[in-house]
Order: sequence, then structure tokens, then C-alpha cells
Amino acid sequence: MSYDKITIMHKMLKTLFFNLLFILVLITHTSASAFVKIKLFETTNIESEKIRLGEIGQISGDDHQQVEKVKNVVLGNAPLPGKKKNISRELVISRIKRSGIDLAKIQMISSDKVEIIRSSTTISRENIKKIVFSFLDKALPWDRENVDIKDIRVTNDIIFPKGNITYKVVFPPNTDYVGLTPLTVYFYVNGNFKKRLLVTVNIEVMSNIVVTRKPLGRYKLITEEDICLKKMNLAKFPSNVIIRYEDVLGKRTRRTIDSNVALRPDLVELPPVIKRGDIVKIIVESEGMKVTTLGKAKEKGRRGEMIKVINVDSNKAIYARVLDSNSVKVDY
Repeated sequence: MSYDKITIMHKMLKTLFFNLLFILVLITHTSASAFVKIKLFETTNIESEKIRLGEIGQISGDDHQQVEKVKNVVLGNAPLPGKKKNISRELVISRIKRSGIDLAKIQMISSDKVEIIRSSTTISRENIKKIVFSFLDKALPWDRENVDIKDIRVTNDIIFPKGNITYKVVFPPNTDYVGLTPLTVYFYVNGNFKKRLLVTVNIEVMSNIVVTRKPLGRYKLITEEDICLKKMNLAKFPSNVIIRYEDVLGKRTRRTIDSNVALRPDLVELPPVIKRGDIVKIIVESEGMKVTTLGKAKEKGRRGEMIKVINVDSNKAIYARVLDSNSVKVDY
């Protein structure tokens, strides 16, 4: 073989070598650029309820769409706020595969597991008590100087997910706002309801209460000499205890009452203004007409009560409303 032919072959082989090398480098570069690299953290904090791969590791690669797909792979539920959870490397690989991502195009750099901590916010018992106290300070119907808010009972601190925490305090229906009272505190995170907490509080209210000065017999007409006002804790008495003179004066006792007794509506009554057998004027009134006649009361009656009356002229029984001590009115 001549020298010229050897030289030509040498050049051809050299050219072929460089072409193959270029192709190899190109293939290698293209393949490498298609990889998504995952570098898992050893420990990390998350705020969401679901664990996504992008929250527990650094995800990189040239294919932006593929990187985003890998970041959004869901690995499972997050631990409760303030709690921890471990995610293994094997679980990560399994979830990637289940998501339809080609594992051949994934490069993973990690330890055997990732420790995940759910971020949280704690509201202490003391802060909850302050919330309730502030609410009561504005919501109670009593004069604040007569109220003593005592013994706000809260069992535990409360842990919430990270976020904007708001709350609402609510009284139960038909509450008396005195004594041992339950309250409900509703907590919200970012506007979403998260927890309902039951709190009890002892509310002492000092108020004047009408009490008897001396023993009073049955059907005794009550005068100012029979009663007085005493300032006492309303929590120690029924909710209907009488606190004003005008609710008692002019009434009579229903039964015998001892001295120093707090009066209630069931202990007193308006005296009847009409007695059984009284002769009364019966009034019948309608548009443009008014008729009166005499009647005889068949039962006693207080002002405003309906009683049975016998019409003296017709001897018929009717029911009429008591107006005063000598007249009744038939209602239509």
C-alpha cells in the first residue's frame, strides 16, 4: 500500500473518530438534559395537608414541564399540626412511578428517609381565657361594676395549622348570664372552620333583690313596711327572683312566707278585684253599639282575667274579662 493511500485512510479514520465522538457527546448531553434531579432534604417543615414532592426536596432539570409534574407528585397526608412524619426513599420512588413518570429519567440524591414536620400555631389556655374575658366584658347585660367574672375553665392549649386564625364566642340560647355558664368558642383558620371549644365561666352579679322584712301570712297585701332591698349575688337565686319594688307592691302573698325570703312571681299574686257573688256591670260593645246589663260573678277574678258571669235578666252564663271591681266586658 502506498504512502498516499495510508495517509488518506488515516485522515478518514480520524474524521470518523471525531464524528463519532461528537455524536456521543451530543447524545450524552441530550440524555443528561432530559433528567430530572431530585435532592431530598433530611428534614423539612410543611404547611399544607398533603405532602408534595416539591415541598420535601430540591427538584431541578431543563424540562420545565416535567420538573413541575415531579414537584406535584403527592406522597400522602401530612402529619397533624405540630407532629412529625417520616417519608422513605422507597415510598418516594413508588409514588413517582405511580404518577406515570419514567424512573429512567429521574436522578435521586437522598438519604433513606425525610423527616417532615407540620408547621403549627398554638393558642395557649391563658390566651383563650383572655379571649373569653374580653368577650364577656362587652357582651354581659349587667353594669360592669356589679359583675365579677371568675373561674374561666379551659382544659388545654389548642394547636392549629399555620394561617390566619380568627374566632367567635357564642352564648347558649336562653342564657341567664349569671352563675356557672357554658360558652362556645369557634376557631377558624384562613376563614375555614377548624375547631369548637367548650368553655365554662362563673359569672357573679351583685344586684338588689326584694326580700321580706318579717313573716307574712297567706293572702297578706304587701306594703313597703313588709319588704326591703338587699344587694346579693344573683347566681345564688332562681333567674326569676324579683329585683324591683313595683313588681311586688299592691300584690298579696299566695302562702305564708318567712322573713328574709327573696320574693319570686310564684310567691305573690294580684288580689282579685271581684269576688264570687259580686253584682257587676256587664258591658257588650261592638262598632256603633254599646249595651250594659247586670250580672252576678260565679268566681273571683283579677283585672284582665276571664271569669264566669250569670246575666241577671236572662239567667244565662257568659264569660267576660274583668275591667275593675264592678265591671266586666264581653270580648268579640
